[in-house]
Amino acid sequence: MSQIDNTSTNGANGANGSAAPEQPALNILAQYIKDLSFESPKAPASLRGQTRAPGINIGVNVGANPVQGGDQEYDVRLTLNARAGEGAETLFHVELEYGGVFRLAGFPQEHMLPVLFIECPRLLFPFARQIVADVTRNAGFPPLMIDPIDFAALFTQRLAEERAKAQVQPVA
Repeated sequence: MSQIDNTSTNGANGANGSAAPEQPALNILAQYIKDLSFESPKAPASLRGQTRAPGINIGVNVGANPVQGGDQEYDVRLTLNARAGEGAETLFHVELEYGGVFRLAGFPQEHMLPVLFIECPRLLFPFARQIVADVTRNAGFPPLMIDPIDFAALFTQRLAEERAKAQVQPVA
């Protein structure tokens, strides 16, 4: 049988009066669809039996901005673009901008960007993925199930691109 230690401390800061560091906290305050677009320019002809699977191109982008009037609150948006077709012929094109309002508290400043651009979109992705799958299925196509996205790799790639741009641009 285990025991629970019920000893109390003097006040919220502990017996020695030193302030304990604030534990990092990430809260999702809201999730929303900012923009959703679906096009099937050749429908209903495009819904007839395909002889082979179409090529599918998927683009991903993440943006984050502080929320005005919200202390430690950020609006993070995950943008997914998917186009199915061959060459100039498009079977369908879906664009989704899916957002979330997050409260971030207690994170050191050097961890803010990774949390905003890796962890927040990682939490939004399953919902955005389901919306894309539902829209494509409801349009008469097989549901488009987007593979999991490595947001850490995307973040690292984006940082490398920004550093390369900064080195190329002359200083005025």
